Amino acid sequence: MLDEKVINLNDDKFDANIAEGITLVDFWAPWCGPCRMQTPILEELAESIKGRVKIAKVNVDEASGVAGSFGVQAIPTLILFKDGKEVQRFIGVQSKDILVDAIGSAL
Repeated sequence: MLDEKVINLNDDKFDANIAEGITLVDFWAPWCGPCRMQTPILEELAESIKGRVKIAKVNVDEASGVAGSFGVQAIPTLILFKDGKEVQRFIGVQSKDILVDAIGSAL
């Protein structure tokens, strides 16, 4: 189960949630093995950053509009947003250290 610090987003809530501040969004699907490997890394990251950055997940099967609008073709894809603008994109499973470094650069 996802930590309550990881937000689940859909097509309707996406834009409002990434509009301000820094948000790391994981585009994933429940049937994707690498996506399941990424989940505990995101939970650990969410715990360590303690609210300074939003961590969110978008199930591409349920929110295909958002996934399509960002050209997500492979999952997991993680996109780091600052005030609604994409600043960095990762494809495939990413380590906590790589994500911490990217978030630090965006801050």
